Amino acid sequence: MPIDDSPQTIAKHWQDCTDVYDFLEQIRLRPGMWLPAGSLQHLQSVLIGYQAALGVHSIGEPFDFWPDGRFAQWLCDQHAVSASPGWAAEIERTTPDGSTPVEEFFRLLGDYRRHAALSPTPSPSMNRFPGIEYMGNTFVTLFWRRRLLDQAVQRLEDRDFRIVRLAAGQWGTEEDMHRAIAAALRFPDYYGHNLDALNDCLGDVAGYGPYDDSPDGAGLVLTFTDYDRFAAACPRAAQAVLDIIADRARRAAVLQRRLICLVHSSDPDIRFEPVGAMPVMWNSDEWLDSSRRG
Repeated sequence: MPIDDSPQTIAKHWQDCTDVYDFLEQIRLRPGMWLPAGSLQHLQSVLIGYQAALGVHSIGEPFDFWPDGRFAQWLCDQHAVSASPGWAAEIERTTPDGSTPVEEFFRLLGDYRRHAALSPTPSPSMNRFPGIEYMGNTFVTLFWRRRLLDQAVQRLEDRDFRIVRLAAGQWGTEEDMHRAIAAALRFPDYYGHNLDALNDCLGDVAGYGPYDDSPDGAGLVLTFTDYDRFAAACPRAAQAVLDIIADRARRAAVLQRRLICLVHSSDPDIRFEPVGAMPVMWNSDEWLDSSRRG
């Protein structure tokens, strides 16, 4: 959604919104449908529900609208209002004559977005826990667009994660997979080239460090490209590999170590059974089915 003052003129279903600002634009277009009696307290409750949904679905979208969040702090800093009762109560209390709280909120929202665009601030959780957006659910995240995968990998590499890239589209057999992973992670010569051995050796890497004695950094990221081809050739092994990774990553997290798996699929409709007793989810940019069309 643009940050200028040009309004959108086409209302759409809330399920087609791409982020919180797109959602807010739909509320601006039809406030009577969303906000009974024009209550900003009601809007604040709706937005808290929005953030709860992000957490349930492990979507790492920045969110600034907690009652004492960044938007409230900006109001306090820029407009000398109290942040203690929350932004909704303060805007309702200070709305000037000739305006309404809803109109005032959207005017201030435009100012805030312009300010935020000039001085973006990363989410504190992203600063303190790099990679958390790919660990909140199953430690295994699907990608369809290679561009988004590359961007995710670059962000993690910039945060000192060790990146191991695996071209799963070249694996026609389970043995091909074992050879590639063993070579990439420098498994010892006694590696047994079976799923039990993969579970054991990957557990060592995830929990205690790489076999090749390279620097640990912030954590380890395994990226698989064209994984749908391997899944078509070896469906049982493809499912088991992701299950092993998810389980080992969860165990590593207990030891305060990070293992992340990013899986690219050329098939936008690919599905896997739950791994680590949890479902494999699409990344936040492609979570909606409609976002993987065209």
